Amino acid sequence: MIGSKNLKPTDIDKIEDSVLIEELKKAREELFNLRFQSATGQLESHGRLRAVKRDIARIYTIIRERELGIRAVPVAVAAKKAPAKKAEVATAVSETKEA
Repeated sequence: MIGSKNLKPTDIDKIEDSVLIEELKKAREELFNLRFQSATGQLESHGRLRAVKRDIARIYTIIRERELGIRAVPVAVAAKKAPAKKAEVATAVSETKEA
């Protein structure tokens, strides 16, 4: 996800804060490794370095906008309860009639 040219702020909006912070840590670590490779002359793609820097800036921007209330924090969607099986419904109904 991080370092891709397709990453947009709207995609980042869907990510929760805890996951966003983990992605930020990964991106910063990757940036460190890319800078190290660049210094030693082993870096193959300089465009990757630029993309990771921009993604880090995007993540920081989203986090700050959430702190200021400019962007909404994503709400965790509750899992839908699976419909009960017919056998379970029949036993529940018969138990209530007996009581």
